[in-house]
Amino acid sequence: MSKHLVIVESPAKAKTIKKYLGKDFEVLASYGHVRDLRPKEGAVDPAHGFRMQYEVIDKNEKHVDAIAKALAKADSLYLATDPDREGEAISWHLYEILNERKLLKNKRVARVVFHEITKKAIQEAVEHPRELAMELVNAQQARRALDYLVGFNLSPLLWKKIRRGLSAGRVQSPALRLIVERELEIEAFKAREYWTIEADALAAKQGFTAKLTQLEGEKITQFSITDAKQAKAAEKTLSKAAAGKLVVSKVEKKQRKRNPAAPFTTSTLQQEASRKLGFTAQRTMRTAQQLYEGIDIGGETVGLITYMRTDSVNLAQEALDEIRGYIAQRFGKDNVPKEPRIYKTKSKNAQEAHEAVRPTSVLREPDSLKEHLSKEQYKLYELIWKRTLACQMIHATIDTVAVDIAAGAGNTFRANGSTVVHPGFMAVYEESVDDAKKDEDEDNRLLPPLHEGDSVTLMAIRTEQHFTEPPPRYSEASLVKALEEYGIGRPSTYASIISTLQQREYVEMDKKRFIPTDVGRIVNKFLTEHFTKYVDYDFTAHLEDELDEISRGEREWVPVMEEFWGPFKELVETKEKDVSRKDVTQEAMDEACPKCGKPLTIRLGRRGRFIGCSGYPECDYTRNLNETAEQKEEAPPEVVEGRTCPKCGSPLIIRQGRYGKFIGCSAYPKCKYIEPLEKPADTGVTCPECKKGTLVQRKSRYGKMFYSCNTYPECKYAVWNPPINEPCPQCGWPILTLKTTKRRGTEKVCPQKECGYAEQVAPPGEAPADEE
Repeated sequence: MSKHLVIVESPAKAKTIKKYLGKDFEVLASYGHVRDLRPKEGAVDPAHGFRMQYEVIDKNEKHVDAIAKALAKADSLYLATDPDREGEAISWHLYEILNERKLLKNKRVARVVFHEITKKAIQEAVEHPRELAMELVNAQQARRALDYLVGFNLSPLLWKKIRRGLSAGRVQSPALRLIVERELEIEAFKAREYWTIEADALAAKQGFTAKLTQLEGEKITQFSITDAKQAKAAEKTLSKAAAGKLVVSKVEKKQRKRNPAAPFTTSTLQQEASRKLGFTAQRTMRTAQQLYEGIDIGGETVGLITYMRTDSVNLAQEALDEIRGYIAQRFGKDNVPKEPRIYKTKSKNAQEAHEAVRPTSVLREPDSLKEHLSKEQYKLYELIWKRTLACQMIHATIDTVAVDIAAGAGNTFRANGSTVVHPGFMAVYEESVDDAKKDEDEDNRLLPPLHEGDSVTLMAIRTEQHFTEPPPRYSEASLVKALEEYGIGRPSTYASIISTLQQREYVEMDKKRFIPTDVGRIVNKFLTEHFTKYVDYDFTAHLEDELDEISRGEREWVPVMEEFWGPFKELVETKEKDVSRKDVTQEAMDEACPKCGKPLTIRLGRRGRFIGCSGYPECDYTRNLNETAEQKEEAPPEVVEGRTCPKCGSPLIIRQGRYGKFIGCSAYPKCKYIEPLEKPADTGVTCPECKKGTLVQRKSRYGKMFYSCNTYPECKYAVWNPPINEPCPQCGWPILTLKTTKRRGTEKVCPQKECGYAEQVAPPGEAPADEE
């Protein structure tokens, strides 16, 4: 029998650690959380010190029983769950369950913490255990209790005031507010016209471009020239003044240093994986978990990266020594700075001090592991490896030059250029940016050798029209960055925040950007108007600060809960009495109904927002949200010839809805019969979820094709890419899908996100490529 029982969270990790500890140790997995609050009202009792009623999670009960059975035969118990609040809480819950079952009598119980799964780290952790950190447990309990109380009190209110089935979350609601406010900014944006003027010039047989910065003694700003007439006049003035020649009036040369980015935290890893690899936050965290827990690299299973949930940018001294030695050997000593680079954590809400995300050994080069890793594991490991290496390399040295060129008195063009003198860290890695304005292009041009007084040939003067652009919608990377900057949630929760907003159908993705749905807008409007404090960014961040203080033992968790709960409960009760459903789902318009003269309102219907008469049901006037009364009048409904409604016998007409045209009953709203205008194309592929229907081609609200079960709404299975009747050779899922991208060509891919199987069937260029 094993003398010692070690509990970790996942079976993959258990398998790896077992190899390091030997025959005296049995290693079992808890499979994540083992207990949670009872999913019913009263699971958190504010009247009795926020007493929490837990129960073992059904799907993990068998794992808890296996742990209990193994413990009965062991002398000691090592709780080796993840080194954060969640991990500490799982260890505590296990301790409580086993103690209730009276299995801990005369057993040694110890908490074991490690940040990488390597033989040395595991053995050191077992040799130096500690007690359970109740301050971390209490911080997690407080977070869970807050989320429960908000959910169980706000969600029923949303059911009553908006629509059944809705829910609200303490952290998801401010995140939704970010997305909705950005969309409102875009809708309110008014484009402004402006013009730029550039000169194409030639010197020393090399062409280059310069931009107008001064005209007749006046500095040129973005809106100095705002129409074609002004641009034409300026072009005429400059052409006349230059007479085919430009003169170099000033040459400014500088040398600048560019330093590498810090090693990865959870947040920056999610952002870079999104920008560089196109990974979602969930995909990044799932793949990082696999690399952390251990990969068989040819007879040896080893964790390839350190723990992936961290706010820290620190690197252990041992890692720094290894990285610096590797750089000196691989890239030369001149690429190693005199002292190791030390980075400071920028996050204002930095959690427990861990290391940054880094390879457990930089000596394991990505290419040497390629045959042992899946495609996404390799890509993510390479990203982490390169970033870690670059962060300890010497700065890049860049020569910049700015040249002012005169076109007669008072008229100046400027040309910018740069050359990399010494690439330093840039030889390995460069950080990406979100929504970059490509001003960098002109800064990176090479210019011919120019000196003051040189004459330059003017080839042409070009005018170009531009319009200002609205702020971009959030991508996953920019949303994660915004969440971090506002202090909303924690890096380890960003993936679940994004996933929850999508699952609740509060947001949709279009071209990898978040768009709020009509329901998302209404929910956000209700919360921002009536629960303003609780979706306020500063309030949410302050609450996270208080949870951090609990985790550091600086505050007690019950007083924090009391401070939150009293005012929140009172507000919920007030709004339940004072706010009507009409106040929430209808928005007054300054327009009279053309049918009866009563005011029109913007209303929320089953398929989204629309314009309707406030006199409903006496007046049934409606039109689409983006349609004017004149447009509706000009386009009388088109009757479907030879067809009547199968429900009531009224004529069928072609109607326009939020998803395009469809056939509906002319007696609406008394009769709500509808059917698609065109019968969806049937792929003939059996639905892998219900096994009853087949997958048919449909069009989304934004015109994008997808494939869903023809038994909808009974079965809601759907995939974006064309399905094929082949099971996944990796996980066995009944179908694969065909995905075509510019970068990778056409691949057979598994639609199950947690699988990641992909097999190329046509390289780039051999099949029509969609935008990835």
